[in-house]
Amino acid sequence: MKIGYARVSTENQSLLLQEDALRKAGAERIYSEKESGGKWDRVELQRTLDVLRPGDTLIVYKLDRLARSTKQLIDIADQLKEGEIELVSLTEQLDTRTPMGKAMFGMIGVMAELERDMIRERTTAGLEAARARGRRGGRPKADPAKIRKALELYDAKELTVPQITEETGISKALLYKELNKRKAKEKAE
Repeated sequence: MKIGYARVSTENQSLLLQEDALRKAGAERIYSEKESGGKWDRVELQRTLDVLRPGDTLIVYKLDRLARSTKQLIDIADQLKEGEIELVSLTEQLDTRTPMGKAMFGMIGVMAELERDMIRERTTAGLEAARARGRRGGRPKADPAKIRKALELYDAKELTVPQITEETGISKALLYKELNKRKAKEKAE
């Protein structure tokens, strides 16, 4: 089955051009949405990816309609490849059903891998340089006095969790982590 996906970024943009092109390309079903491409959790995109089955073809008007970043595009491409689903982009004339399309998409994958490796290399070099200057990475340790105060306030049951975190300056996640630690310690005794 050929499934189309169309997207525009704002409510006042029209999907008609994309939808017409997708129908002309043979899309039997089209999922459309008006949502920023920067958002990864787009409802219609997820619905589109969920309905695709092995042997299906996903058709998009342009690759940037599918993903805004190379990383997003590669993540989707990997998901499609794993699911034995082909990808066609009308504007870029990319069609993974053809040898040339597969090769072009492979090149995109190689470039994305290079980008990931370069980011990893820069991050490692930055951390090493910081350590050489005596700096430690990671999150700063929470003040034990603030944690004790938050636990006391929690036990007093006079304030809500958001009020406790605001007053003590510790995060909700840290408060719950400490409560779980305390509970595990009590069970062990």
